[in-house]
Amino acid sequence: MITHADSAASNAEVIALAAAHEIGVYARQPVAFVRGRGCELWDADGRRYLDFFAGLAVTNLGHCHPAVVQAIHTQADRLLHVSNHYHTVPAAELTALLCRHSFAERVFLCNSGAEANEAAMKLARRWGADRGGGRYEILATTGSFHGRTFATLTATGQEKYQRGFQPLLPGVRLVPYDDLAAMAAAVRDETVAIIVEPIQGEGGVIVPLPGYLPGLRELADRRDLLLVLDEVQSGLGRTGRLFAYEHAGVTPDIMTLAKALGGGIPIGAMCARAEIATVFTPGAHGTTFGGNPVACAAAVAAVDALARPELLAHVRELGVYFRERLEHLAERHDMIRQVRGLGLMLGAELDRPGTPIVERCLQGGLVINCTAERVLRFLPPLVITRAELDEGLAILERALAG
Repeated sequence: MITHADSAASNAEVIALAAAHEIGVYARQPVAFVRGRGCELWDADGRRYLDFFAGLAVTNLGHCHPAVVQAIHTQADRLLHVSNHYHTVPAAELTALLCRHSFAERVFLCNSGAEANEAAMKLARRWGADRGGGRYEILATTGSFHGRTFATLTATGQEKYQRGFQPLLPGVRLVPYDDLAAMAAAVRDETVAIIVEPIQGEGGVIVPLPGYLPGLRELADRRDLLLVLDEVQSGLGRTGRLFAYEHAGVTPDIMTLAKALGGGIPIGAMCARAEIATVFTPGAHGTTFGGNPVACAAAVAAVDALARPELLAHVRELGVYFRERLEHLAERHDMIRQVRGLGLMLGAELDRPGTPIVERCLQGGLVINCTAERVLRFLPPLVITRAELDEGLAILERALAG
């Protein structure tokens, strides 16, 4: 039996223990990470890796960022949990901080991106029932990913995630992504909201045309709809702005956050305009661990660091450099069809399945991901240096060469 303190446990031992007891819902790579710092990870056998995935855009500040770690230590020594029947200082500070840095005037704290999107969909329906003439239908988009609860799974426009879980939630319809005409045509008398990702991450790092989000905002205003932006992956500095909607010059009615919000600790948030949020009255929604003091303390430290102008400028600068380097790789390797993305949320679409490339990168000491079967997805920590980018890209090129 491996104990937490057993530093001698190997990759093979950890993997065997997991295989013997876990439900197999994850297609895991054959490595067990035990330590991380900045953009580096070390496995149970002591091998070093460069991380170009950041725990799926969670560790935007890098692994074990000192400010986040200190905030966790300090708060854990004070108060771990109380019920939401009471206030806590970290939760109050976090909601105020999110409102100060965004369009939002009210925030609901939860535990994950799926919970945040679930809350957003419930808020939209509640608003439709109370203020929207009984409207209830929510329009989502093909290729999207909004979570794995029944509501968010229904709004996720990828059949592979829905297979075996039908019937799904009624009152949600899918519309082609980045198609304003299709969205406008889809609106019906019962439609109350549109939920969309500013950039589709799991769908293949799809960046919409420049007029798409402004067009959705205009459509929502014209038809009295709520515009919900899922910034679970694209938010909190990933694109070089604190929130991806800033690039389009629009503001949503509701925004969802998670992943990087806690600096590595699970937390989610649904942010909304006050006029809409007021339909959530006491007892209308809730969650036991939402606003947990330790998670909120970590999130306050993370948001403070992620909102710094010098870090966001760094992301924009390194994002351009990274994309240029990927485009140069595409010129030398015909298998790369297209490079796309924004900031440090980038994808390289291949002409073949990308899993073998991911596996060769891991063998070479680089952690990347493949999504939508053929898109290599790059989500490095935002604190990554040019030297670390160059080191990782050298490993990637060797993997592409086979």
